[in-house]
Amino acid sequence: MEEMQATRMPLIGDTAPSFKAVTTQGEINFPEDYKGKWVILFSHPADFTPVCTTEFMTFASMADEFKALNTELIGLSVDSLYAHIAWLRKIQELTWNGKKNIEVKFPLIEDIRMEVANKYGMMQPGQSNTQAVRAVFVIDPNAKIRTILYYPLSTGRNFDEIKRIVLALQKADSDGVATPADWRPGSDVIVPTAGSCGTAKERMENQNDDQYCLDWFMCFRREKK
Repeated sequence: MEEMQATRMPLIGDTAPSFKAVTTQGEINFPEDYKGKWVILFSHPADFTPVCTTEFMTFASMADEFKALNTELIGLSVDSLYAHIAWLRKIQELTWNGKKNIEVKFPLIEDIRMEVANKYGMMQPGQSNTQAVRAVFVIDPNAKIRTILYYPLSTGRNFDEIKRIVLALQKADSDGVATPADWRPGSDVIVPTAGSCGTAKERMENQNDDQYCLDWFMCFRREKK
């Protein structure tokens, strides 16, 4: 019995697999074309499907918000370029959830041979051998994978959460902090855990308006409003 060749799915912290691809915005060369930028690479099962249509309308309506965060969007499915073009044109005619006249300006990869999808582990036989699952990869300006999300074919993504992840990663990188559960911009952040008994004792004894501790290992910095 012929066995399928196993492809290792990239993990958080790995360098994102490179690729060249034909898209609805011309050919792209990743990551070279995206140096210095954050990237959200996401897959969808098929064109002209209702869940995917709502997702693309939502992503396209938020494209400027992501650009303001130095973040580019790249979509992918195993459909043809011509199917992509026809579908994106149809999306412009639809109205849903207050969104209308939506133009998808970010690239949508043609991946009929599933080359990119297989590099990123987007093809999962337990779901489908012919459709990519709803995968999301958040990739930083150094082409490192920082977040991986997978959704089943039936479940649309939460785009507010995807944006929150980008904001949280950028905050962590810029300030050397971590973000607690349900963090939003302006919320308090977690400072690195004390690395010595002396530092832990000092933090507990010298709490102030800027920094406070619930215990020696759990200290927060108040964000200035």
